[in-house]
Amino acid sequence: MKNPNDEFLCGSMPVKVFADKENLGSAAADFVADVINKVIALKGNARVIFATGASQFEFLAALCEKHISWSAVHAFHLDEYVALTDKHPASFRRYLCERLFDRVKPAQVHLLDGCAQDIEKECERYSQLLLEDEIDLACIGIGENGHIAFNDPPMADFHDPKWVKIVELDEACRKQQLGEGWFPSLDDVPQKALTLTAPAILRAKVISCVAPDKRKAQAVKDALQGPVATACPASILRTHPQTVLWLDGPAASLL
Repeated sequence: MKNPNDEFLCGSMPVKVFADKENLGSAAADFVADVINKVIALKGNARVIFATGASQFEFLAALCEKHISWSAVHAFHLDEYVALTDKHPASFRRYLCERLFDRVKPAQVHLLDGCAQDIEKECERYSQLLLEDEIDLACIGIGENGHIAFNDPPMADFHDPKWVKIVELDEACRKQQLGEGWFPSLDDVPQKALTLTAPAILRAKVISCVAPDKRKAQAVKDALQGPVATACPASILRTHPQTVLWLDGPAASLL
């Protein structure tokens, strides 16, 4: 594993800071591969959640090169836009299939369908899949507004009774999707999405959170140095017993 330029604890959460996204991605991939392989050795399979977005590019590329027993991995993802087909360039199903699943061939891939005829039933279906067994690992990121998955500050609920739900995306979140180049205009960014809730994410035994880039610096500062509150949903990660946060220098620049 690459050595970080800096590392410290935020409460009990290790925070590792690297010079650039490439070293960060490689180190996070080493960690994730080790967790997955140890879980498989212990119980025969691993149930893993994966995130999307521009911040995950280097991590996922590195993960594809690691030695992992993918034939024993059951894969999930965090969120998906409502009414966006898997042919659209911004579809998270398409993103993960192209960047990970089609390359490594997990044993099972459970995709969250934002185009389902009955969206509430789709939320229930995916919730039941998540609850069939424990989630061993969640690979997530932090949004520019501090969101985890699509739990934006206006909608996040640390005590949500649901595991998967429909949410209205706030403007800051939608502007991030536009800024990352997934849509030609703000009007084209969907206003609704399906997301795993904060309790669903925190149910994972281990969380690996990859959050590079200067544009994440304020959200990282709020998550680590502000109150644990829904004003910055990522702050809840500080309460999880086995979370590791991976940053590059620009993301850590306000700490």
